[in-house]
Amino acid sequence: MERKTKQRNAILATLAAENRPLSTQEILENAQKKVPNLGIATVYRAVREFVDAGQITAINLPGDPSQRYEIKGKHHHHHFWCRACGKLFELEGCSGKLNIKTPKGFKTELHEVIFRGLCPKCKT
Repeated sequence: MERKTKQRNAILATLAAENRPLSTQEILENAQKKVPNLGIATVYRAVREFVDAGQITAINLPGDPSQRYEIKGKHHHHHFWCRACGKLFELEGCSGKLNIKTPKGFKTELHEVIFRGLCPKCKT
């Protein structure tokens, strides 16, 4: 990992402050409030390095080629994806006990659940 810079600090601070997975464009727009000259290339480069260093996690959404990113190390949780604005939100809680039977011989190691619908802002 390269040295700490105000740009990198602004990117991590943005992810921590929003407390939800953000796209690179959302990271850029929010981090520019602290570092106005921040560019998208710097965000992409820093995000890639933060993922490689294990500081943030990439969230892949089915059917969407773009990724969202969140601070790594959070407890197991799921996400709600707004079909209107495209924002991703964290959902609290998971019993871990889904009533789904895997085929004989399979061993489940993890699960991902994504809810889709409208967030409060887009619902109205």
